[in-house]
Amino acid sequence: MKAVVLAAGKGTRLKPLTDNKPKGLVEVDGEPILTHCFEKLAHLGADEFIVVVGHDKEQIISYYGDEVQGVPITYAHQREQNGLAHALLTVEDHIDDDFVLMLGDNIFEANLGDVMRRQQEQRADAAFLVEEVPEEEASRYGVCNTNDYGEITEVIEKPDEPPTNLVMTGFYTFSPEIFHACHLVQPSDRDEYEITDAINLLLQSGRTIDALRIDGWRVDVGYPEDRDEAERRLQDQEVTAAN
Repeated sequence: MKAVVLAAGKGTRLKPLTDNKPKGLVEVDGEPILTHCFEKLAHLGADEFIVVVGHDKEQIISYYGDEVQGVPITYAHQREQNGLAHALLTVEDHIDDDFVLMLGDNIFEANLGDVMRRQQEQRADAAFLVEEVPEEEASRYGVCNTNDYGEITEVIEKPDEPPTNLVMTGFYTFSPEIFHACHLVQPSDRDEYEITDAINLLLQSGRTIDALRIDGWRVDVGYPEDRDEAERRLQDQEVTAAN
């Protein structure tokens, strides 16, 4: 399965860590965030990385070259950072089957393989890793409503008053049908083409999306303190493994 990694953002909230490098090359426990993403995806069996680059793209391309972890890399260029649905359309020509999508600013130690297996079982048209966060943090994310079967019924992007505290984590599987939905998305109030709007279009067309609860942890590295938290967790994990 191909793995799409989104790494085009400027990382403005991560300053000063991003003063002279793109967000994906900010180090966490001695390795860039993107390296942690690639290692996880390679372990899961990804056979190609398609990396969406934009801001300071030359640094990322120079750092990783044509392959990483023995997996070939293809780069797609998002010229303007106009939202995740816009970013996803840059890879449309490279995808002809089900694929993984990972946001390239997350550190995961979680059950990512469960999400991939659910997609391969063809029980759903897409599958997302989701988690419950403190209510005061939910407005930072895409918030999910689900039914009694664990299927997503609606996603709301960064709501001022979240209806639940169940959020998307930045790890998804999709079929190529997501691209048709992305083409139909209109700019949001933030003047971005939101992936949540594309997801809701899939749901409205009768597609099924399964929500799999996280078993483990993840850190969305949006601010310098998030980088510190991810580093602490990785180091704690290394100490536990050594003992």
